[in-house]
Amino acid sequence: MTKERNQPNQTYLALGDSYTIGEGVPEAENFPHQAVQLLNKAGHPFSKPTIIAKTGWTTDELTAGIAAANPPGPYNIVSLLIGVNNQYRGRSSEEYKGEFEGLLLKAIAYAGGNNNHVFVLSIPDWGVTPFAEGRDRAQIALEIDQFNAINQAVAAQYKVHYIDITPGTREAATDRTLLTSDNLHPSGKDYERWAEKLATGIGNLEN
Repeated sequence: MTKERNQPNQTYLALGDSYTIGEGVPEAENFPHQAVQLLNKAGHPFSKPTIIAKTGWTTDELTAGIAAANPPGPYNIVSLLIGVNNQYRGRSSEEYKGEFEGLLLKAIAYAGGNNNHVFVLSIPDWGVTPFAEGRDRAQIALEIDQFNAINQAVAAQYKVHYIDITPGTREAATDRTLLTSDNLHPSGKDYERWAEKLATGIGNLEN
């Protein structure tokens, strides 16, 4: 993404849930902030990201949260990562598809209608974490894959970028450094990997 001199910093809106705010890590270590840090170092000046996300949010709750926050927009970049709590609460995939599509349309609108500047991230697999002890880990993985198949298909339909971070999150089954002390949410170390993928995608854009 090129930038003319003396232009204001570019803006980034991150929409999501606990994985976007970075539950359990310092603000600077969540993936939106780490992505901005990487972009700034690479010569793509960005302002501090605007984040609309809350731990536990489902798709409908994020929709309500966006309406309540009513961010001004437009933004140069918008990311969307949502759905784990739909799966956790046993919500249907059909409901998820409709609500996710609505959220993606909002994300595109906040990007000024530029779908090439919207990034969808896949849902992490929390089933590999110690938090899931005693639960059916295989069933959780299956459902996460089903929800990700939906968000990936919708992302493709609207021609936005898709970043699959799920395989990396499954490495937490044997690498606990990828988790925070709550044994559920990703650590700054894992968020760094997400941020690198996002920053690379943003850096490769052409205005």
